[in-house]
Amino acid sequence: YKSSHVIVDTVSQATPLATLKIRDLLKDFHSCKNLFLGNIQGTIGETSALAILIGAVILLAFKIIDLKVPLTYIGSFSVFLIFYMIATGNTDVNYFFSEIFGGGLMLGAWFMATDYVTTPITPKGQLVYGCCLGILTAVLRFFGPSAEGVSYAIIICNLVVPLIEKVTKPVVFGKGGRK
Repeated sequence: YKSSHVIVDTVSQATPLATLKIRDLLKDFHSCKNLFLGNIQGTIGETSALAILIGAVILLAFKIIDLKVPLTYIGSFSVFLIFYMIATGNTDVNYFFSEIFGGGLMLGAWFMATDYVTTPITPKGQLVYGCCLGILTAVLRFFGPSAEGVSYAIIICNLVVPLIEKVTKPVVFGKGGRK
């Protein structure tokens, strides 16, 4: 990247999103195509959205995972991201896709958040869990000191799963109905 003040050949960061945090110095550092295909430096599992999506399709084909958690996770994060971009006056579509494809969002949504042990069992609980993950990831990513937020969001939401299960537990037929 060439600017009038600084010439930067490369940047050493934990994830591609860490580079996005210093946008003023490195504007347009990554193209969305490179983030999607994996032609960038970064932590394994966070650099190629295409490879993650191929793995997700395999898990879906073998019915190992369900779409509820990953789609509500990525969807709620995307909605928060759109509102954040509007609030900050950022209309760059590349920024939107860089936030989606860069970092651990895709890996966390398709592989970590769908873990059998920590994911809610109830369908409503899975939707609540996915929304909580997306919102918490966005809050941690945009307002926190770190460029990431996925791992912290998953840990925090895993702690709340018993409460989500209790609140979204369906009523057994013939029991607890309204009078």
